[in-house]
Amino acid sequence: MERVELTRECEGVQVPAGNKMMLEKGLEAFITQSLGGTFTVQVPAYGGLFRIAGKDADALGKTPEQAGGVVSTGGDLEAMVWEQLKTCFDPEIPVNIVDLGLVYGMEVKDADDGTKKVEIKMTLTAQGCGMGASIAMDARHKIMGLPGVSEADVDLVWDPPWTPQMISPEGRERLGID
Repeated sequence: MERVELTRECEGVQVPAGNKMMLEKGLEAFITQSLGGTFTVQVPAYGGLFRIAGKDADALGKTPEQAGGVVSTGGDLEAMVWEQLKTCFDPEIPVNIVDLGLVYGMEVKDADDGTKKVEIKMTLTAQGCGMGASIAMDARHKIMGLPGVSEADVDLVWDPPWTPQMISPEGRERLGID
């Protein structure tokens, strides 16, 4: 964990509740995770964890690149979508949503205007996770940043229910499972 002091006010999303809160300039925080273009920080004054978007990295004395975001320049849109999804993380778990087994399906379709529409079906590790909307929006935002994509829908589904057996071998290794 790296100790930082917020250099300016910024928005944080409370983990796991998902509530947005303005974090004050000068607050002491500890970076617990910096993956996929976002930061997870522990803020003792507020008694919990918060996700801070890469656009607010400067408030932590960082740059968005230091959070590990990826921008693809390849030509295969389907591969690029999967690459972007692998930059999306649950703020409490250091494994991307693909390797956690949260993404149940992805489809690229032609839009009426000649661009592409991407449809994602994903779940969460628990139905009551307040971060679900935030994780889905992170995925949608990253997919919308890909060239040629005009629409991205990320639907949260609960069937089949997620189980730890859905974690990929890479994810299991990262978590020290098995």
